[in-house]
Amino acid sequence: MSMPPAPQSPYRTPLCPWDAPPQTSRVGLVAGIIGGVFLLVIALLATPVLVGKKIESSCPRAEFTLTVPGALLDGRYKLTRDDSPALGRTLERSRRLGWDAKAAHGIVAVYRPDGGNRGDLVVTGMYGRFRNTDAMRARVLADNGARTTRVKVLVPTKDVTPSGSRIRVSCEVVTRTWADGAKLTYPVCAWVDGNTWARVADMTLNTALTVNLKGEARTTLRIRSEIVKPMR
Repeated sequence: MSMPPAPQSPYRTPLCPWDAPPQTSRVGLVAGIIGGVFLLVIALLATPVLVGKKIESSCPRAEFTLTVPGALLDGRYKLTRDDSPALGRTLERSRRLGWDAKAAHGIVAVYRPDGGNRGDLVVTGMYGRFRNTDAMRARVLADNGARTTRVKVLVPTKDVTPSGSRIRVSCEVVTRTWADGAKLTYPVCAWVDGNTWARVADMTLNTALTVNLKGEARTTLRIRSEIVKPMR
């Protein structure tokens, strides 16, 4: 006489940890992991492209450029050195990775008052396509060397835009100390618009004696009117 089958437990006996799951489940799991990683990589690669396109579209069109004329301010300041080929390239490389600048080119020019060795007026700038101009103007003055031990800020940055001007100008006063112990206190002003920015350091002796930031802001705008030209 045969024995009846043993009753089955209502609970399923779990697989031991060393028991492998069915082959189809393992393949599906691996495929899911690979697919998830692939989608993550695609997303990471696409993010800079999308950000770049957004920045590209938010930058203004390139319509104006910076020039280095032979004289400034009605001919009273003569060009003594155009460092754009060397220092301008260095400036370009330092700004190349900035999100707020596209297709930027640098200029660095030194002018001297006509009629003697009375200090220099140094114009450092770039032309291209710029956004977030207020934040950039603050960074332009911060890059003036004030973080080095030889340059100290005496008067912090101020917005001293002349009345009626559509271009905002910020200025500060710094003191520079040279290796031989000589010191000079002078104003530095800057503007940034959609196509150009420049930092004007008036290191002439006459200015060092009587610093007038409002007057320097007006002079900076005059310089801007002489060096900013429409692109051809």
